[in-house]
Amino acid sequence: MSINEKYKQIKDIGEFAFINRFESKFDQMIKDSDMGIGDDCAVVSINETQNHVITTDLLIEDIHFLKTEISPFELGYKSLAVNLSDIAAMGAKPLYSFLSIGIPTSTDIDYLDRFMEGYHKLSQKYNVPLMGGDTTKSPDKIVINVAVIGISEKENTHLRSMACSGDLVCVTDNLGDSAAGLNILLNKIEQTSVHKKLIKQHHLPEPNILEGMWLAKHKQVHAMMDISDGISSDLKHILKASQKSADIHLDKLPISNELNSIAKKENWNAQEIAASGGEDYKLLFTVDAEGFDKLNADFEKEFNKPLYLIGEINEGRSEISWFKNKQKLAISKMGFDHFS
Repeated sequence: MSINEKYKQIKDIGEFAFINRFESKFDQMIKDSDMGIGDDCAVVSINETQNHVITTDLLIEDIHFLKTEISPFELGYKSLAVNLSDIAAMGAKPLYSFLSIGIPTSTDIDYLDRFMEGYHKLSQKYNVPLMGGDTTKSPDKIVINVAVIGISEKENTHLRSMACSGDLVCVTDNLGDSAAGLNILLNKIEQTSVHKKLIKQHHLPEPNILEGMWLAKHKQVHAMMDISDGISSDLKHILKASQKSADIHLDKLPISNELNSIAKKENWNAQEIAASGGEDYKLLFTVDAEGFDKLNADFEKEFNKPLYLIGEINEGRSEISWFKNKQKLAISKMGFDHFS
């Protein structure tokens, strides 16, 4: 039985296996100085010292957002934020954005105005003008596509393939708050101020643009990407691209007081949510072990928060080994895949 006979639908293979089926067919069309599918952004050489980095993301009503739960301002803000996060993952500066949107004819003009207010708010924060796009009629759901172009110094462009054996695995902030916020919405849990803070993390993610540009300038930083599908999924992209393995310590994952509090109340496993929950949009990166202490001290001085060391990069198959209190164990969730 051939693979095409065995797998009839995309749900049988998932998002990333689908991409793998056609990715190599385009490799010979790409210049040696450029890079296509396989990282947070495409990389296109401008000159001897600089690259353009380009990303695009799609958000569909009832798949990526619940229109009844997220305000139009928040939706506009988040639509741009998830793309700026990809730019941050490359250590780049965002330059321009493009917005295409499919709109049901019954949509209120006031709703669209407030959507654009949210989009403009984040655009203004990082001085990223909206340069164009497209609008069209959608049958019944809002469909949003954003593209962002950024610029990076070639010597400071960080790829998923740059992890080295002996590197430490780090993140820039707490994990799991966004997934917890989504769980609260999906399970219609009564909302206190603590619940609302987690929901805000889901609806208004803050891209680590400044952190990414700062980290990119430090040579002890190697591979880098943003956390969109959960570290249990996203770290595997670094491992596959770098042909390495990793040990991750669940008891070292940075977890907010709010997530710990709600997890205890709702009988959730906070560490599992932190490991597998998506849409954190923080940075996941590897760093030379000998350079970590100084990097961390300088980062804390710059941003008034520490870096969080959660594991190590090793030789071996591109797999994650999970530990808690130095004991190896398995986690039941493996990160987000659109078609699984």
